[in-house]
Amino acid sequence: MPQKRKHKQTGKPTAKSGIFSFNVVLRVLHSLLLVGVSFLIIGGALAAGIGVGYFAYLVEDTKTPTKADLQKTLGNYSETSKLVYADDSNIATIRSDLMRTAVDSKDISDLLKKAIISTEDEYFYEHNGVVPKAVVRALLSEATGFGGGGGSTLTQQLVKQQVLTNETTFKRKANEILLSMEVEKFFSKDEIVTMYLNVSPFGRNNRGQNIAGVQEAAKGIFGKNASEVNLAQAAYIAGLPQSPIVYSPYDNTGQIKENLTAGLQRKDFVLFSMYRAHAITKAEYEEAKAYDLTKDFLPQQAQDNSDHGFLYYTVLGEAKEIVAKQLAAKAKVSDKDYQNEDVQAEYLQKAEDELISGGYTVKSTIDKSIYDAMQQAVATYGYLLDTPAGDTVEVGNVLMENSTGKILGFIGSRDFNSNQNNHAFDTSRPAGSSIKPLLVYGPAIDQGIIGSETLLSDYPTTWKTGDDAGKKVVNATNEGTKTFQSVRDALNVSSNIPAYHVYQELMSEKGQKIGYENYLAKMNFPENSAWYEESAPLGPMDVTTLQQTNGFQTLANGGVYQEGYIIESITDNEGNAIYQHEAKPVQVYSPQAASIMNDLMRDILDAGLTSSFMSTMSNMNWYLSQGDWVGKTGSSDGYKDSWLVVSTPSITISNWSGIENNQVENDQEAGTRTGNYMAYLINQVYAANQDIFGLDQKFELADGVKQVEVATKTGELPGKIQINGREQTVPVQTTTSLWANGEPGKSTYKFGIGGTDENYKDYWSKIYGSTSTTTSSSKSNSNSNKEDTTPSSEDEDDD
Repeated sequence: MPQKRKHKQTGKPTAKSGIFSFNVVLRVLHSLLLVGVSFLIIGGALAAGIGVGYFAYLVEDTKTPTKADLQKTLGNYSETSKLVYADDSNIATIRSDLMRTAVDSKDISDLLKKAIISTEDEYFYEHNGVVPKAVVRALLSEATGFGGGGGSTLTQQLVKQQVLTNETTFKRKANEILLSMEVEKFFSKDEIVTMYLNVSPFGRNNRGQNIAGVQEAAKGIFGKNASEVNLAQAAYIAGLPQSPIVYSPYDNTGQIKENLTAGLQRKDFVLFSMYRAHAITKAEYEEAKAYDLTKDFLPQQAQDNSDHGFLYYTVLGEAKEIVAKQLAAKAKVSDKDYQNEDVQAEYLQKAEDELISGGYTVKSTIDKSIYDAMQQAVATYGYLLDTPAGDTVEVGNVLMENSTGKILGFIGSRDFNSNQNNHAFDTSRPAGSSIKPLLVYGPAIDQGIIGSETLLSDYPTTWKTGDDAGKKVVNATNEGTKTFQSVRDALNVSSNIPAYHVYQELMSEKGQKIGYENYLAKMNFPENSAWYEESAPLGPMDVTTLQQTNGFQTLANGGVYQEGYIIESITDNEGNAIYQHEAKPVQVYSPQAASIMNDLMRDILDAGLTSSFMSTMSNMNWYLSQGDWVGKTGSSDGYKDSWLVVSTPSITISNWSGIENNQVENDQEAGTRTGNYMAYLINQVYAANQDIFGLDQKFELADGVKQVEVATKTGELPGKIQINGREQTVPVQTTTSLWANGEPGKSTYKFGIGGTDENYKDYWSKIYGSTSTTTSSSKSNSNSNKEDTTPSSEDEDDD
C-alpha cells in the first residue's frame, strides 16, 4: 500500500513527505550549481583567451631582446644632449648631476639586498618577473579606478627605469611584463637585484647632487662603501627609492634638512618589513630601530665643479626652466600651482631628466669669441677692482644686444673655482644711484614734469617720513650745495637731494606707484615696497646685474624693452624645435623720453665727474672711445657696491663689483677702479669682435622732442620776475632744454622743483643782492639785469 502523506487526525505532513521535498530542493540546487560552474569555466576560459589574445596583440611589434641587448640597455647611462654657442660650436655635452658608481654584487651588503627585497618585492625569489595576482589587481585598479596598484616587481621596476617610458598605458604594461620575464630568463636573482640597486635613484648626497645606486648613496650619506653599512643605514638607503627627494636627508645645497621625520619613519617601515619577512630577528629589528642614525649623516660639503663653469650651469639652468614649464603646461598645472616650491622642484627634476637623455641641442645666444674675451679680461684685469687694503673685490658683468635682448657674454665671478656665486644673474645688491635714470629722471621726463635743464633744489633738506624722518638727506660728499642744479648737472655729479625732490614731485603728481608700476615692473624688476619710499632715488632696493642691464638696454633701444635671454632654441635629435625664443617687445618709455635720457647720460660719461671710464678708454683705444657712449654710475652706502652701466646704440654692458661679504665697506675710489676695469674689459671684447659695438651709430633725439631755449637761472622761458616789489629781468644767459612732453613756462620766482621760501630768497640774493628780501611769484617785467654770480658745483656726489 502507498505511504500516507498526512496524518489521518491532524492532516499535517508526515516526516517522510518532508524528506522528499528536501531532496528535490537539493537536486535543483545541485543542478544550478553545476550550470553556474560551467558558465564560470566557460566565461573564465573565454576571458583568459581574450586576455591572452589582447596581450599578444599589445606585444606583437615588440622584438624579443637577447641577453646582450638587455645587458646593454639595463646598464645604459649614456648622455646624448648638448649645449652649443650661437654659432653652433659645442659648449659641452649635458652630463647628469646624477652621481652613479656601479659596483659588483660582492661589494653590496646583504643587508641592503634583504632590505630592498623585503620592502619592494616580498615574492622576489618566487616569481618569474611578475606576480600574476598583483598584475590583475593593478590592471583592475587602472580599469575601474578603485583599489590599489602596486603590481610591479623589482624586475618590472628595473625594466621600467631602464628600458621603457613612464607612460601609463596597457601597451607599456604589457611590454613591461614581457621584458621582465625575459630578464628573469637571462639573469639570476642576484644579478637582477644588483642591477636594480645600481640604477635606482637615492635622493641627494651631502654636496646637494642627485645620486643613483647604493654605492653613491652609502658614500654620499654615510661616508661608507655599500658593503660596509650597518642594518639601520641599510634600511634607510633601501627606503629612499620610493620618494628619493622627500626621504633624502639633504636639500639641493647639501645642507641637512631641518625636518628628517619622513626619511626616518620610512627607515622604520623598512626595518619592520625585514622583520615581518624573517630577514632579521626581533632583537636586530629593535636595536636598529633605536639606533640614532642622524649622527651618521655626513655634514655639508662643497661641490667640485672644476669640469664645468658658469656658462654650462647658466645655459643648462635656463633650459631646465623652459622645459619644466612646458612639461607643467602639458600636465595642465596652473601657473599658481607651479609657484609651489615642491611642484616646481618636481618639474625641474623631470626637465633635467628629459634634457639628459632626450638627445636635445640647446642653442644659446652666447658669442664664443666675446665670452672667451670676457673671461680672459676678468682673469687679467680683475685685480684692478681690489681695494688698497688688499680686499678681493668680486664682479658680475652682462653684455646684451639692445635690439633683441640677446645676452652675448657675461662674467659670473673673478674665478668660478673659488667662487660659484653667479653675480651676473643670481646675486642681488643695492642699486645705488644707477637706478636714477630708470626710476626717477626717465619717468619724470616721460610724464612731462621736467626737461633736461629744469632746475632742482640742492639745498639741505630732511626726510619727511619713516625711521629717518627729520634726518638730513645727503649727497655722497656734502649735505647740499645750497643752490639749484639743472637736471643735467645733477645727473653729472649724481646728487641725491635733487633726485629726491624729483621723485617726490613725480609721486605727488602722478601717483605713489607710478615709477615702479608704469616703468620698472614692465622691465621685470622685482616687486619691492622700497620703490614707493622717499629713499627710492638713492637705490636701496636689491637688483641683479641682468636686471640693470635690461633697464639700460630699454633706454638705449628707444624705450623698448626686450627681455634679456640666453636660450635661442631647443631642438630634438631630429632637428625639430621644441622651443624657439619669441621676442615680446614692450614700449616702456616714449622714444622722446628715452632719447633725452641718452643725451643726458652721454654727458655723464663725457664729464667724467663720477667715473674715469671714458678717459681710461680714450688713453687705451682712442677709436673705441669715439663711439657714442652713454651710461650711469652708482654706489651703495659705504661704497659696498659699485655700478657702471654703459651703452652704445648697439649694445649695453653692465658692471657690478663689491666685496663678497657685503658688510665690508669699500673706499670712495671704488667707482674710479670700476671705470678703469670696465675700460679694459670692453677693449678686450673689442679686440675679439668689433662689429657688435656699432661705433658708426649715434643716439639721435627722437622726432617730437621739443628743444626750447630757457634761462639758465630758472630753467624756464626768459622773462622778468618781481622781487620785493621790484621787477627784475632774469639774466639773459640761455641754454636748450629738451622736453618729451609738456614744456617750460615763463620764468617765475619759484621756478624749480623742491626748495623752501628761504632757499629761493638765498638763491635770488646771490644773483641780485639784498634786494631779494621777500618772495613773490609775480611774472611782471622789469628792466633790471645783473650778471650771473651763482657758484657752480663740481662735487662728485655719486651715491
